[in-house]
Amino acid sequence: MAPKKRQKDLLKLFSDITQKTKIVEPMKQLHGTLRDQDAVEREIALIMREIQERGFFKTKLEPIQLARLITAFHAGKNDTEIARELGDEKLSKTVARARVRLKLFRELDFNMPFDQAQMKTLMSTDKTMREISEELGISPTTLREYRHVIEQKEDTTLDPYLERIRDVMEDRDLTEKMASGLQEDTLGEAIDVSESDSIEIN
Repeated sequence: MAPKKRQKDLLKLFSDITQKTKIVEPMKQLHGTLRDQDAVEREIALIMREIQERGFFKTKLEPIQLARLITAFHAGKNDTEIARELGDEKLSKTVARARVRLKLFRELDFNMPFDQAQMKTLMSTDKTMREISEELGISPTTLREYRHVIEQKEDTTLDPYLERIRDVMEDRDLTEKMASGLQEDTLGEAIDVSESDSIEIN
């Protein structure tokens, strides 16, 4: 068989194989059942709305914005980047406080220039925030931020809701991994069939 004709026949064979229903259809069905990011965020937003309606979470961010905050955090974005995704970079401090309330901590949140036990001891006294901040060598604003981190870390009020949110996120991750695995298997099958048919041609 002439090289050019053989190459043409092989290309036609591969084209025929990749158009077979057993290869194309499962992927269509799979993409149809995959929950994309918008669907995941809507599901998380429903949980966030429930939290807010119960009075457990006060913020100017809407439920859907909080849902987007969560997915963006898990995507590795910092507070400023998340604020930009929400449409306003000036929301970075609001994002940070909401993130901490949701126990989405960063290592920097606990990078305190004093012993936490010392702060807790001082907070249990009759001293004012200014007096405590002066003793710790930080500003009253920074003290409030650190106190917020510690309080939210120890607060278990939202834990059942956060567990539900984690389940939603894990379900998406699992589905994506399954999709990736199935796609690789399907393409592998196509290649295997192509190779076997090529041998038969020879």
